[in-house]
Amino acid sequence: MGLAPFDLLANYEQRSLAHVVGLPEQLDAPGLWRGVGFRIGSRRLAAGFDEVREILPLPQVTPVPGAQPWMLGVANVRGNLLPIVDLKQFLEGERTVLHESQRILLVRQAGGDVAVLIDELFGQRSFVEEQELPADDAVAGQMAEGRYGHFVDRTYRLDHHAWGVFSLDRLARTPEFRQAAV
Repeated sequence: MGLAPFDLLANYEQRSLAHVVGLPEQLDAPGLWRGVGFRIGSRRLAAGFDEVREILPLPQVTPVPGAQPWMLGVANVRGNLLPIVDLKQFLEGERTVLHESQRILLVRQAGGDVAVLIDELFGQRSFVEEQELPADDAVAGQMAEGRYGHFVDRTYRLDHHAWGVFSLDRLARTPEFRQAAV
């Protein structure tokens, strides 16, 4: 007699976790940082799981007259009107090229959530202390150039790529970000 569908899936999960070396120990390992990886322009960034409420495809956006250029407009997400911000344009002054697989990150802020548009979603990323670059490292310095310097706390190197830890919480509290009217 075969296993019930739920039991079969639980068995698959148990067997797959047994084959991932070190995974159970790493879940709560000291010095481990995990977050959501994404790209803005040429920068690979990661934000803490506690700062990202949800990840969604870009909904239909209605422009808002008299708003900053980086404020794309508002969108109806499950009955709630959310401001949609082009994060690349806010940080770099260059508009994001929209495409079909675009994603937004929902960020909690005082007075209601806000959605930030990202160029690409990479999913979960994990970093350990040994991967952290010193603050005076040239690559870490490049990661925090310009406006990014206000929001990138530290930089890690993983698989030949630099990843900046980006504070969406600090972004949401920034007065300029909160004032989208021209």
